[in-house]
Amino acid sequence: MMRVAALHRYPVKAMGGEALGALALDARGAVGDRAFAVVDAEGLLAAGKRTHRFRRRDPVFSYAARTVNDAVVVSRGHGSWVVGEPALEADLSAQMGEPMRVLGEAEAGQRFFDDSPVSMVGTATLDWCRRELGVDADPRRLRVNVVIETSEPFVEETWIGHEVEIGGVRLRVTKRNERCRVIDLAQNGVQESAHWLKPLGDRRDACIAVYCDVVVPGELALGDRVTPPAPPTAPTLPS
Repeated sequence: MMRVAALHRYPVKAMGGEALGALALDARGAVGDRAFAVVDAEGLLAAGKRTHRFRRRDPVFSYAARTVNDAVVVSRGHGSWVVGEPALEADLSAQMGEPMRVLGEAEAGQRFFDDSPVSMVGTATLDWCRRELGVDADPRRLRVNVVIETSEPFVEETWIGHEVEIGGVRLRVTKRNERCRVIDLAQNGVQESAHWLKPLGDRRDACIAVYCDVVVPGELALGDRVTPPAPPTAPTLPS
């Protein structure tokens, strides 16, 4: 029987996140997940890669964010700030060498998710990467929301295009998650760099974990049962 093994939320995009015992999901995704982002004067989001939306700014990975009551608290080393305090933006600007702001999606005029709003990976998939690729396969490197206990590597990919029930929540699995250099970086509580991306690219098209949309909102909790899609029914042949 598959169950939820870990839940994570990332209140500020690209910063370290928080492990949770329960995680609420609404139509947008995990409540409070990627609610804020670090944004430069051009409106580009601080991240570990460069695209039309993102600017590579590795110092952002030295920060971590957690939710405390109704506030998001950001820390780096011995410093700690609440999102909205000018001192936080001053510290980010100093670390990145130019003015930076911490904005919500409405202020930034864009969504902060890379793709679909919820990401998920199975423990058997991680075990396969450790065994076959010789890497640490620490799930924190993937920055996923949900880790589920599985016995078959990459079984979550077989659910693409179908719905899966977890506790009282229903998710539609939409696509594989193609990884970038971030999985090799020391980030999100992982202190050492890795060499995961190249062997993953050679063996698995650099894809690990899946994206999901929320079909039925609710709350996930550690230990919740995962009910995968029913296997397709074989067609009835004429007698």
